[in-house]
Amino acid sequence: MNASDLLKTPLHALHEELGARMVPFAGYAMPVQYPSGILHEHHHCRTAAGLFDVSHMGQLTLRGTGDSAAEALETLVTADLLSLKPGRQRYALLTNDAGGVRDDLMVLRRADHLALVVNAACKDADFEYLKESLPNGVVLTALFDRALLALQGPAAGAVMERLDPKAAEMIFMDGADLSLDGIPAQVTRSGYTGEDGFEISVESRDAEKLARRLLAEQEVAPIGLGARDSLRLEAGLCLYGHDIDTGTSPVEADLVWAIGKRRRREGGFPGADRILRELKDGTQRVRVGLKIQGRQPAREGAEIADNEGRVIGRITSGGFGPTVGAPVAMGYVDRDFAEIGTVVHPVVRGKPLQATVSAFPMVEQRYRRKG
Repeated sequence: MNASDLLKTPLHALHEELGARMVPFAGYAMPVQYPSGILHEHHHCRTAAGLFDVSHMGQLTLRGTGDSAAEALETLVTADLLSLKPGRQRYALLTNDAGGVRDDLMVLRRADHLALVVNAACKDADFEYLKESLPNGVVLTALFDRALLALQGPAAGAVMERLDPKAAEMIFMDGADLSLDGIPAQVTRSGYTGEDGFEISVESRDAEKLARRLLAEQEVAPIGLGARDSLRLEAGLCLYGHDIDTGTSPVEADLVWAIGKRRRREGGFPGADRILRELKDGTQRVRVGLKIQGRQPAREGAEIADNEGRVIGRITSGGFGPTVGAPVAMGYVDRDFAEIGTVVHPVVRGKPLQATVSAFPMVEQRYRRKG
């Protein structure tokens, strides 16, 4: 795709003004880093607050009478949505008939509808699939022209409270309507970094004004895709299309927690037969975290071997973990090698490295779970 063909987010001009290096990502021109560099951006988000442009992601609404929207969406995802209370958000997996993952998404229950955020590379396909699959009376609307910002890090709460004191009342997975220094915003509190954070949906015309207002706070710095990737990798969070895809089941991906307890009993979503069978019997391969000795990272696609050199798996994401202070990775290995502490060998340019299967997250999660 030529640069001229790439879509631009409402913050594109601001990224260029801030000196960002722009790269193609999911059909958009996106900032991969700013002049301070990925390492500095990573540490800044872990110690203060980082501002991410995630406007490339897809925002949707689902409306129906009573619980009809939740009931309809439950036939397509693994989450228990009927128990989701207004003002609360839940992570869900959109599955296919083979038990693979079409997409992973966030679902917020608002007073009169559901608000969804889906991955950028999947949003057009998700919209068409949902539109075809939902019954009459449930109305799906795409809000792809709306902007989405994320403020992440230990100082994010204090910064948000200055703009609207009501932000202080929110806890992990809450959603609320706020007025951020006079700008109307639909806000959730979760995060893709392992840190406390907020996702802020605003009209596109307000995006740059809000971004500049947030960046005016001394704790806030802009963060690009490079640090976003190293942050989520340390946190053990999957990137769709890499760590999970249509050929990966939620059980293989160690995402069992995204299958509601009632859904595990009742099923009723695509691929449930396979997924419920795997919950009972296990899977042949399992997603694991890896800490790698030395300084050489193992990147996506690298084979993983056992002590005898037999291939037992493959890396799906990998790089240097600045907070961990070592190369880190995630990938899939045969279940006999998935136990924490097992030594395995990612193969990089024909050379086997030494790595240890490690628990996720590799850094302490600091979500605000209590008021």
